[in-house]
Amino acid sequence: MAAKITSVDENSPAAHARLQAGETLIQIDGVAIRDVLDYKFYSYDERLTLQILGQDGATIREVRIKKQAGEPLGLNFEHYLMDKMKQCSNKCVFCFIDQLPKGMRRTLYIKDDDARMSFLMGNYITLTNLSEADVDRMIRMRISPVNISVQTTNPDLRVKMLQHRRAGESLKIMDRFAEGGITMNCQLVICKGLNDGDELRRSLHDLKKLYPAVKTISVVPFGQTRHREGLYPLEATDKEGARAIIDIVEPFAQQCVEELGTHLVWCGDELYLKAERPLPDTDYYEEFTQFENGIGMLPLFMEEFRLALPDYVGRSARPFTVATGAAAAPSLSVLLDEADARCDNLNGKVVQIRNDFFGERVSVAGLITGQDLIAQLKGRALGERVLISANMLRDGGDVFLDDYTPAQVSKAIGVPIVPVEIDGADLLAKIFED
Repeated sequence: MAAKITSVDENSPAAHARLQAGETLIQIDGVAIRDVLDYKFYSYDERLTLQILGQDGATIREVRIKKQAGEPLGLNFEHYLMDKMKQCSNKCVFCFIDQLPKGMRRTLYIKDDDARMSFLMGNYITLTNLSEADVDRMIRMRISPVNISVQTTNPDLRVKMLQHRRAGESLKIMDRFAEGGITMNCQLVICKGLNDGDELRRSLHDLKKLYPAVKTISVVPFGQTRHREGLYPLEATDKEGARAIIDIVEPFAQQCVEELGTHLVWCGDELYLKAERPLPDTDYYEEFTQFENGIGMLPLFMEEFRLALPDYVGRSARPFTVATGAAAAPSLSVLLDEADARCDNLNGKVVQIRNDFFGERVSVAGLITGQDLIAQLKGRALGERVLISANMLRDGGDVFLDDYTPAQVSKAIGVPIVPVEIDGADLLAKIFED
């Protein structure tokens, strides 16, 4: 489908060719441009011929462009995908969105399952809504890597977990991707009594057969909120369950190291915290491919903090509070104790925020809401500022999940809110900020 141009980047090839907002891109080198994948793929070459529909909606002209191979054209469109986003057609028994309370902003309830978002933004897809044409196109374009929510390689069990009739047969797409040279990063969300135990072992062995096309596998626990009325009965992963998962994954990963030269599979940080076991060293995580999925995030954060700490020895800091979730609070307390021992006057503390909004079983910092911060920090001695993880806020840093703004929270608790990137060095920089 044609896409209307909303703006043109300054000094870009498109700007030099005098393309303008309000015009419409129809074709590149004779190929109809349907979406962002077509646009990026067919605009790669050095010499291009574009078919453009004028602002009047009637005049069609050809525009020839010469640029560097791989250099972006510089066109922007009304929608990033240049097409409608593919919605999820599954009803996964563990779906987090189904566990959201009513009344939140509409965008939080959108369930995407779009292969283009997997390639461009790192989102996970289930493969259930891909047509034969979609698969052929992805292989032809070498759309790679693709992040896949596998959950289980047992076809019947996958149908049960995803509540989609194609969930089992769609696993065969992974074989086609492997044959086509597509790299895959896979995710297994573990639900107690469903895909743990022997089913987890089966999934790991099946995915290993697809190496090196399957580059990484993450194993993470099902996240349970208190809003599960009418949903499939699931139990949250407890300490013993987390230990059982780790005891399956780690020996398998060691076997992969010996046979393949890579661990291939990693457990999420949350599982180690739930199991009350030490987090692995950063070397264990190799390239941190699934960092955004909570794989090695906390160990890397702690290492970054410790590596940056010598730069602050002997310095003092204005009084502060670090507000975080139950999962990270003990580790952050350890880091502050280490800093306090080497600095002149650290004058800070960690406050663990209980997640009343989603339920106490939700312990990660990224799901803390503005109203929980207000309820648990208001009236307390907080120092001169409260440091929070930046991932509590929407991209752009302007609002919490419950639509409270940092300014509203700051006003209610009486001190500024200071977002900190997921980087231990940035935490130190914000602690010692003048």
